[in-house]
Amino acid sequence: MEFLAANELAILRWIHILAMVYWLGGEWGVFQTSYHVTNHKLPLDERKRHMETAYRIDILARTGIVLLLPLGLHMGKLYGFVPMLEGASIWLMWLFFAVWLGMTWTAFIKRETDIGIKVTRIEEYLRYPLIAALVITSLMAFGGSGPIQSGEGNHWYPAKMILYAFALCIGLFLRLVMRRWTKRFRILAMGPDEAQEAALTREIGQARIAAYIYWITIAGVCFLGAVKPF
Repeated sequence: MEFLAANELAILRWIHILAMVYWLGGEWGVFQTSYHVTNHKLPLDERKRHMETAYRIDILARTGIVLLLPLGLHMGKLYGFVPMLEGASIWLMWLFFAVWLGMTWTAFIKRETDIGIKVTRIEEYLRYPLIAALVITSLMAFGGSGPIQSGEGNHWYPAKMILYAFALCIGLFLRLVMRRWTKRFRILAMGPDEAQEAALTREIGQARIAAYIYWITIAGVCFLGAVKPF
């Protein structure tokens, strides 16, 4: 316990790096797999196998993105940026994100069922107030008010939170595309359907553009955390 207490910040930073790696690497894996998922020249069973692979890769990215926020807030508390997390509040914060992570994994495990789709939607709806809260508190921090007290010379912290919130927005769109995969493949399993194939092609084209923006945003989050330029 003494070791953990003495190296708390370093350990959190290490886990934060791992979460970032799985987030970025996982998104690249899903991106590459999507080419086979939407390739109508392949047999449907093979495309479904690629979709299964994409989901198995994506859960690591989803786990990483969920963990990044509590890790960042915990480190922010140690830096003195988030005084409201002193005492028992830090454990309540972790409990909230443990529930969120549990929902993420439930949606993954039950992804082929109606329950899985419902849990996914609930988890997505919870992101909207979270995104709004992140943006509002970050903007307040730039003005010197609110629960985030980064202060002059540490504006990289609220800026990083805003980029993270933007990444969550892009992630919501990408999750919507993947959720539609499940529905569209249920229809395709009943026979060829040009409308569904056209929708898959259109949506994956949009998702790939979003993915490029996603990676640039992730790189920005990494830069702010590592360099702390302002």
